[in-house]
Amino acid sequence: MMEFTPHSTPKGTGWIEVIAGCMFSGKTEELIRRLRRAKIAKQNVKIFKPRIDTRYSETDIVSHSEQSLPSLLIDNPQEILKLSEDAQVIGIDEAQFFSNDLVDVCNTLADQGKRVVVAGLDLDYRSKPFEPMPQLLAIAEYITKTLAICVVCGNPADRTQRTIHSDERVIVGAADSYEARCRKCHYIPD
Repeated sequence: MMEFTPHSTPKGTGWIEVIAGCMFSGKTEELIRRLRRAKIAKQNVKIFKPRIDTRYSETDIVSHSEQSLPSLLIDNPQEILKLSEDAQVIGIDEAQFFSNDLVDVCNTLADQGKRVVVAGLDLDYRSKPFEPMPQLLAIAEYITKTLAICVVCGNPADRTQRTIHSDERVIVGAADSYEARCRKCHYIPD
């Protein structure tokens, strides 16, 4: 029996793929890999990222391993609908920085026959579900959970440890503010 994967193309329908995991687990790297393959297949690809994410580039999606692709900066998910009218494949990075409107936008795009590939943190630094990722995971046809390596013990890591003090839920940062940790080594800051 042939296994069905997101790289097979269903006929006459769209779908949603979600790449979820902690920081430093390769989510953006996997998103870039899938979008590059779509471009090689000569599909019309549009890529979006939240304007708030300026860690590595003002305009590109960039993985921690320094892979990148040009993207469009947006402030709210509704902008994706207008900007991707002619796209066959839509890539969205850092989904956790968007409002829950992203769920309806992704559903609308998939209903229009488009392939929607979304990457984002599934848990915040307190290991609580990070909206809108839980809803996206619930409606996705394909889910990939990426794991990092715990910087403390070397076990597979699925948590993001904040290393600076702040009570804000969202602080845009990278290795200067966060580490990958396993369940055993992760702790919730006071």
